[in-house]
Amino acid sequence: MKRKKLDSKGNIIAGTTAILIVSLILICVFVVGSLNYIQNSNINSEANDNFKYIIEDYSRNLEVLAGQSISEATEKVYKGLPVWNSEDQIKKNLNRHLDEKNKEYKDKYDIDLSSETISVEPTDSPWHVLFKVKLNGKKGCESFSHVIERNASIEGLRDPLPVAKLTIASGIMAYDNKIHYKTALSAYMLLHNFDSPESYIEATAPLIIKKCPYDPYVHHGDPGVLKDCLDSGYFHESADGSCYLCRLEGKGKCPHYGMEVFIQTHTPLNNESLSCSDHVVFADHYNGKKIDPDDWDSLILDSSHRKKYGLRGNESY
Repeated sequence: MKRKKLDSKGNIIAGTTAILIVSLILICVFVVGSLNYIQNSNINSEANDNFKYIIEDYSRNLEVLAGQSISEATEKVYKGLPVWNSEDQIKKNLNRHLDEKNKEYKDKYDIDLSSETISVEPTDSPWHVLFKVKLNGKKGCESFSHVIERNASIEGLRDPLPVAKLTIASGIMAYDNKIHYKTALSAYMLLHNFDSPESYIEATAPLIIKKCPYDPYVHHGDPGVLKDCLDSGYFHESADGSCYLCRLEGKGKCPHYGMEVFIQTHTPLNNESLSCSDHVVFADHYNGKKIDPDDWDSLILDSSHRKKYGLRGNESY
């Protein structure tokens, strides 16, 4: 018996059926692949969001921990211990805090973190210190590496320069939010043969770093401004003054953009003596005269500082 051959109609049906089967298989493969891709994308997105939150939270904590690390270096100075390299000292302090924070994040987020302080640097603003920290994280199969940069404010910290420069052994004291030089500054001046060291007996200066709001500084010559500045204990930006990191090392001036503060004398003497900006007293060493010769509390200033602060003489305190 002869086998019947498929006619053209049968060939079309068979071909169409084969194409449909192949198409259905391809569609199934595509759908399964797409579902896997979407699932993996969701996992990656969730992991990335989690890492992003951790980095942001870590960055916020870094500003606080950096400020604490600077404060601890200042505390070391006030305990009579020298800080030879402020950057290294603050790095050590911060790395210790970061190790503790990494353990906290492990318990809280089940993530393995490692961190290292790359640098501690002065900035264009004397009121901030720049911190750079390398942060590495790993959770399961996911990992990240990120460099965090944050500025920490030094406002509200104690000024380390007077104690770092003269040392606790000099008899300098800090209380009532002021540095009380007692005889420490006059002894320092006498040792270096500066004019009229007796003028600086019982001199005082602000203890806590506070940025002066009277900007531009020529407004100190306006009625009542100088009195408020001295009563409030404000510090001023100065290209000649030292930054906070260098103040920790006892440097009266440095190559960075720094600050200056008035050391206020309380004397009836009218002798020419060191101009009372702290970078002049501790580093530059040039003389000035009292603004008001009849005022015991008058500032002793040179002509350039008088011009900078708009002080012509005999200003009312």
